[in-house]
Amino acid sequence: MSGWSGASAQSLAAFEEAVQAYVALVGQVRGGWDRPGLGVWDLRSLVGHGARALVTVTAYLDRPAATEDLTSAAAYLAGSGSVDPEVVAERGRQAGADLGDDPAGWVAEAAARAVAAVRAADPDALVTTVNGGMRVAAYLPTRTFELVVHGADVAAALGLDPDVPPAALREAAGLATQVVLEQGRGQDLLLTLTGRADWPADLVVIR
Repeated sequence: MSGWSGASAQSLAAFEEAVQAYVALVGQVRGGWDRPGLGVWDLRSLVGHGARALVTVTAYLDRPAATEDLTSAAAYLAGSGSVDPEVVAERGRQAGADLGDDPAGWVAEAAARAVAAVRAADPDALVTTVNGGMRVAAYLPTRTFELVVHGADVAAALGLDPDVPPAALREAAGLATQVVLEQGRGQDLLLTLTGRADWPADLVVIR
Protein backbone atom coordinates (compact mmCIF):
# COMPACT_ATOMS: atom_id res chain seq x y z
CA MET A 1 0.00 0.00 0.00
CA SER A 2 3.05 2.24 -0.32
CA GLY A 3 2.01 5.67 -1.61
CA TRP A 4 -1.66 5.22 -0.78
CA SER A 5 -2.52 7.75 1.89
CA GLY A 6 -5.29 10.16 2.83
CA ALA A 7 -8.15 10.22 0.34
CA SER A 8 -6.45 7.74 -1.97
CA ALA A 9 -6.12 5.22 0.89
CA GLN A 10 -9.85 5.57 1.54
CA SER A 11 -10.53 4.86 -2.14
CA LEU A 12 -8.29 1.81 -1.98
CA ALA A 13 -10.15 0.53 1.08
CA ALA A 14 -13.51 1.09 -0.65
CA PHE A 15 -12.28 -0.77 -3.74
CA GLU A 16 -11.12 -3.72 -1.66
CA GLU A 17 -14.48 -3.83 0.13
CA ALA A 18 -16.31 -3.82 -3.19
CA VAL A 19 -14.07 -6.57 -4.56
CA GLN A 20 -14.62 -8.80 -1.52
CA ALA A 21 -18.39 -8.28 -1.70
CA TYR A 22 -18.50 -9.11 -5.42
CA VAL A 23 -16.47 -12.27 -4.98
CA ALA A 24 -18.68 -13.38 -2.08
CA LEU A 25 -21.84 -12.68 -4.10
CA VAL A 26 -20.69 -14.59 -7.17
CA GLY A 27 -19.68 -17.44 -4.87
CA GLN A 28 -23.35 -17.85 -3.95
CA VAL A 29 -24.36 -18.80 -7.50
CA ARG A 30 -25.23 -22.47 -7.71
CA GLY A 31 -25.73 -23.14 -11.39
CA GLY A 32 -28.32 -21.50 -13.60
CA TRP A 33 -25.77 -19.29 -15.33
CA ASP A 34 -28.07 -18.98 -18.32
CA ARG A 35 -30.92 -17.45 -16.29
CA PRO A 36 -31.87 -13.81 -17.05
CA GLY A 37 -29.30 -11.32 -15.80
CA LEU A 38 -29.77 -7.73 -16.96
CA GLY A 39 -31.21 -6.53 -20.26
CA VAL A 40 -29.77 -8.66 -23.08
CA TRP A 41 -27.37 -10.44 -20.70
CA ASP A 42 -27.85 -13.76 -18.99
CA LEU A 43 -26.37 -14.16 -15.51
CA ARG A 44 -23.03 -15.37 -16.86
CA SER A 45 -22.65 -12.30 -19.09
CA LEU A 46 -23.71 -9.97 -16.28
CA VAL A 47 -21.17 -11.45 -13.88
CA GLY A 48 -18.54 -11.28 -16.60
CA HIS A 49 -19.33 -7.65 -17.27
CA GLY A 50 -19.01 -6.81 -13.58
CA ALA A 51 -15.72 -8.70 -13.42
CA ARG A 52 -14.33 -6.42 -16.12
CA ALA A 53 -13.83 -3.92 -13.31
CA LEU A 54 -11.16 -6.30 -12.03
CA VAL A 55 -9.67 -7.14 -15.42
CA THR A 56 -9.41 -3.59 -16.69
CA VAL A 57 -7.69 -2.13 -13.65
CA THR A 58 -5.11 -4.92 -13.76
CA ALA A 59 -4.52 -4.39 -17.48
CA TYR A 60 -4.40 -0.60 -17.35
CA LEU A 61 -1.73 -0.58 -14.65
CA ASP A 62 0.61 -2.00 -17.31
CA ARG A 63 -0.24 0.76 -19.80
CA PRO A 64 1.51 4.02 -18.89
CA ALA A 65 0.06 7.24 -20.30
CA ALA A 66 1.99 10.29 -21.45
CA THR A 67 -0.80 12.79 -20.79
CA GLU A 68 -3.52 13.30 -18.19
CA ASP A 69 -6.67 13.56 -20.27
CA LEU A 70 -9.15 13.04 -17.41
CA THR A 71 -8.63 14.43 -13.93
CA SER A 72 -11.54 12.80 -12.10
CA ALA A 73 -13.61 9.64 -11.86
CA ALA A 74 -16.69 11.72 -12.65
CA ALA A 75 -15.18 12.81 -15.96
CA TYR A 76 -14.45 9.17 -16.80
CA LEU A 77 -18.03 8.08 -16.14
CA ALA A 78 -19.39 11.00 -18.14
CA GLY A 79 -17.31 9.84 -21.11
CA SER A 80 -18.46 6.25 -20.71
CA GLY A 81 -22.04 7.30 -21.41
CA SER A 82 -21.24 7.81 -25.09
CA VAL A 83 -20.20 4.20 -25.74
CA ASP A 84 -22.37 2.26 -28.22
CA PRO A 85 -24.73 0.05 -26.13
CA GLU A 86 -24.26 -2.87 -28.52
CA VAL A 87 -20.50 -2.67 -28.02
CA VAL A 88 -21.03 -2.82 -24.26
CA ALA A 89 -23.45 -5.73 -24.67
CA GLU A 90 -20.98 -7.72 -26.76
CA ARG A 91 -18.15 -7.05 -24.30
CA GLY A 92 -20.36 -8.47 -21.56
CA ARG A 93 -21.17 -11.58 -23.57
CA GLN A 94 -17.49 -12.16 -24.30
CA ALA A 95 -16.56 -11.51 -20.67
CA GLY A 96 -19.13 -14.10 -19.63
CA ALA A 97 -17.70 -16.66 -22.02
CA ASP A 98 -14.23 -15.97 -20.63
CA LEU A 99 -15.37 -17.13 -17.16
CA GLY A 100 -15.07 -20.73 -18.30
CA ASP A 101 -16.31 -23.76 -16.39
CA ASP A 102 -15.75 -22.25 -12.94
CA PRO A 103 -17.02 -18.66 -13.04
CA ALA A 104 -16.81 -18.12 -9.27
CA GLY A 105 -13.24 -19.39 -9.17
CA TRP A 106 -12.30 -17.24 -12.16
CA VAL A 107 -13.72 -14.13 -10.49
CA ALA A 108 -11.94 -14.90 -7.21
CA GLU A 109 -8.59 -15.27 -8.97
CA ALA A 110 -9.11 -12.07 -10.99
CA ALA A 111 -10.00 -10.27 -7.77
CA ALA A 112 -6.84 -11.40 -6.02
CA ARG A 113 -4.71 -10.23 -8.96
CA ALA A 114 -6.47 -6.88 -9.11
CA VAL A 115 -6.11 -6.12 -5.40
CA ALA A 116 -2.44 -7.12 -5.39
CA ALA A 117 -1.71 -5.02 -8.48
CA VAL A 118 -3.48 -1.94 -7.14
CA ARG A 119 -1.81 -2.16 -3.75
CA ALA A 120 1.58 -2.26 -5.43
CA ALA A 121 0.80 0.60 -7.80
CA ASP A 122 1.74 4.26 -7.48
CA PRO A 123 -1.58 6.12 -7.02
CA ASP A 124 -0.12 9.14 -8.85
CA ALA A 125 0.98 7.14 -11.89
CA LEU A 126 -0.65 7.95 -15.22
CA VAL A 127 -2.27 5.00 -16.98
CA THR A 128 -4.08 4.62 -20.29
CA THR A 129 -7.79 3.87 -19.92
CA VAL A 130 -10.40 3.40 -22.61
CA ASN A 131 -11.40 7.05 -22.11
CA GLY A 132 -7.89 8.52 -21.94
CA GLY A 133 -4.94 8.98 -19.62
CA MET A 134 -5.73 9.16 -15.88
CA ARG A 135 -3.97 8.89 -12.56
CA VAL A 136 -4.51 5.56 -10.85
CA ALA A 137 -6.10 7.21 -7.80
CA ALA A 138 -8.64 8.99 -10.02
CA TYR A 139 -9.47 5.85 -11.99
CA LEU A 140 -9.90 3.45 -9.07
CA PRO A 141 -13.27 4.83 -7.83
CA THR A 142 -14.77 4.01 -11.24
CA ARG A 143 -13.95 0.35 -10.60
CA THR A 144 -15.57 0.48 -7.17
CA PHE A 145 -18.63 2.08 -8.76
CA GLU A 146 -18.91 -0.68 -11.37
CA LEU A 147 -18.54 -3.44 -8.78
CA VAL A 148 -21.18 -1.92 -6.52
CA VAL A 149 -23.69 -1.22 -9.29
CA HIS A 150 -23.29 -4.53 -11.06
CA GLY A 151 -23.11 -6.36 -7.77
CA ALA A 152 -26.59 -5.00 -7.12
CA ASP A 153 -27.63 -6.23 -10.58
CA VAL A 154 -26.31 -9.71 -9.83
CA ALA A 155 -28.08 -9.75 -6.46
CA ALA A 156 -31.34 -8.80 -8.16
CA ALA A 157 -30.91 -11.59 -10.71
CA LEU A 158 -30.43 -14.02 -7.81
CA GLY A 159 -33.42 -12.68 -5.89
CA LEU A 160 -31.19 -11.35 -3.11
CA ASP A 161 -31.00 -7.99 -1.37
CA PRO A 162 -27.75 -6.15 -2.16
CA ASP A 163 -25.25 -6.28 0.70
CA VAL A 164 -22.86 -3.43 -0.03
CA PRO A 165 -20.07 -2.60 2.45
CA PRO A 166 -20.35 0.98 3.82
CA ALA A 167 -17.12 2.42 2.40
CA ALA A 168 -17.81 0.98 -1.06
CA LEU A 169 -21.37 2.32 -1.01
CA ARG A 170 -20.20 5.80 0.02
CA GLU A 171 -17.64 5.83 -2.78
CA ALA A 172 -20.13 4.71 -5.42
CA ALA A 173 -22.96 6.97 -4.27
CA GLY A 174 -20.61 9.92 -3.91
CA LEU A 175 -19.28 9.42 -7.43
CA ALA A 176 -22.79 9.16 -8.87
CA THR A 177 -23.72 12.39 -7.09
CA GLN A 178 -20.65 14.15 -8.47
CA VAL A 179 -21.54 13.11 -12.00
CA VAL A 180 -25.07 14.46 -11.57
CA LEU A 181 -23.71 17.75 -10.21
CA GLU A 182 -21.32 18.10 -13.14
CA GLN A 183 -24.24 17.47 -15.49
CA GLY A 184 -25.82 20.61 -14.02
CA ARG A 185 -28.62 18.55 -12.47
CA GLY A 186 -27.92 19.27 -8.82
CA GLN A 187 -31.23 21.08 -8.34
CA ASP A 188 -33.17 18.09 -9.73
CA LEU A 189 -31.29 15.79 -7.39
CA LEU A 190 -31.90 17.96 -4.35
CA LEU A 191 -35.62 18.38 -5.05
CA THR A 192 -36.01 14.63 -5.54
CA LEU A 193 -34.11 13.65 -2.40
CA THR A 194 -36.10 16.11 -0.30
CA GLY A 195 -39.44 14.77 -1.54
CA ARG A 196 -40.30 17.83 -3.59
CA ALA A 197 -40.23 16.21 -7.01
CA ASP A 198 -40.33 12.81 -8.67
CA TRP A 199 -37.09 11.42 -10.00
CA PRO A 200 -36.64 12.64 -13.61
CA ALA A 201 -36.47 9.72 -16.02
CA ASP A 202 -33.41 11.17 -17.75
CA LEU A 203 -31.42 11.71 -14.55
CA VAL A 204 -29.06 8.74 -14.89
CA VAL A 205 -25.34 8.19 -14.55
CA ILE A 206 -24.99 4.93 -16.50
CA ARG A 207 -27.47 2.46 -17.97
